Amino acid sequence: MDAINPSVELTEAERVDRLRLIRSDNVGPRTFRSLVDHFGSARAALERLPDLARRGGAARSGRICSADEAKAELAASRKFGIAWLAPGEDGYPARLSTLDDAPPLLAVRGDTTTLMRPMIAIVGSRNASGAGLKFAGQLARELGEARFIIISGLARGVDQAAHRASVESGTIAVLAGGHDCIYPPEHGDLLGSILDHAGAAISEMPLGHEPRARDFPRRNRLISGASLGVVVVEAAHRSGSLITARMAAEQGREVFAVPGSPLDPRAAGTNDLIKQGATLVTEAADVINAVAPIMERPLVIPAREPDSGPFESDPQTHDRDQITGLLGPVPIGLDDLVRMSGASPAIVRTVLLELELAGRLERHGGGLVSLL
Repeated sequence: MDAINPSVELTEAERVDRLRLIRSDNVGPRTFRSLVDHFGSARAALERLPDLARRGGAARSGRICSADEAKAELAASRKFGIAWLAPGEDGYPARLSTLDDAPPLLAVRGDTTTLMRPMIAIVGSRNASGAGLKFAGQLARELGEARFIIISGLARGVDQAAHRASVESGTIAVLAGGHDCIYPPEHGDLLGSILDHAGAAISEMPLGHEPRARDFPRRNRLISGASLGVVVVEAAHRSGSLITARMAAEQGREVFAVPGSPLDPRAAGTNDLIKQGATLVTEAADVINAVAPIMERPLVIPAREPDSGPFESDPQTHDRDQITGLLGPVPIGLDDLVRMSGASPAIVRTVLLELELAGRLERHGGGLVSLL
C-alpha cells in the first residue's frame, strides 16, 4: 500500500495560521517550509515577516494575510465541499508530502481515500491524435483494473481521455486554478463525473483564482509529485507534458514515454524522452512492472535540499552586501555563494530568505537562485 500513517492533525488555529502565511506576499511553499522550520510555527513566522522583508531591502512590508481573510476562505471552502489538508494529514497524498515544495495546505474535494492509493500520472498533448487518445484511454483503463489511481490535469486531449477511461476505477484531477474555476470550462461535467464516482480533485489555489499561464507548471509538479511515475503519451517539443516529465525526474519519479511516428511532431517529445532514458511503454504491464519494486519499499522522507539548513539571526551588513553583490539575473547555487562570499551557509540562507520576502529573489530548480 503506497501510504504512510497520518501523524498530523492541525487545530483550527494552526490551519488558519498556515493559510495566512502561504497567502502572504512573497511566501511560496519552499519559503513557507524554511520559515516554519526556523521559527517553529506559522504564527511565529508571521510575526517576523515585516522585519525580514525590511532587512532584504523592501521599501515597505508586503501584504500579510489577516486572520479574518483566512477564516473567510476556509469557511467559503467548506461550503464548496473543500477540505484544506496539511502534509501528514489523512487525505494528503503521501508521495506529494515528501516534496521539498509540497503545498503546506492542499485544497481537496472528493473521496480522500482515493488520494491515499498508488497513483500513476498520464499526460500528453492537448491536440492529440486519434491513436494517442485511444492508447491513453486503454492504458488508463488497464492500470485502473490493476488498482492504480490515474492522476492528470483535466486538460483537453490526452488528460481528459485518461480521466474518462478511469472514472469507474478512480481518478484524480489536479487543477491549475481554484475549485470553482475549471479549465477548460467544458470539462466541468467530466469533473462532476469524477467526483460522483469516488474520485477527487486537488488544488493549492483559492476559490475564485482563474488559472494563468504560470500556474500550469505549478500544477504539473503536483501531478508528478503525487504519483509513482508519469506516462507521457504524446508531446511535441517544448510542450507542458515535457515539463511534467522533467519535474518527475527531478522528484525521483519514474518517467515513461509512448513511442510514436518520427513523422508526427506530436511524438517528437516522447521519442526524445526515450532517447534520454525514459522507459518505453507499449502496454500497461511496462508501467506495472517498473513501479512494482518501488511499491515494495517503505515510503521515506528524502534528505532536504542543501538550501534548507539553519539560519543566522541577523547577518552583518557587510555579509549581506557581499552576498547580494554576487547575485544577478543568472541563476547561481548556494554552494557557489558560500564559497565566493566566504560567509557561512547559515548566513547565506538567511540573506536569501530576506531577499525573497522583499520580492527581490527568484528561486529556480536544482536549488539555484537569481536576483530580480
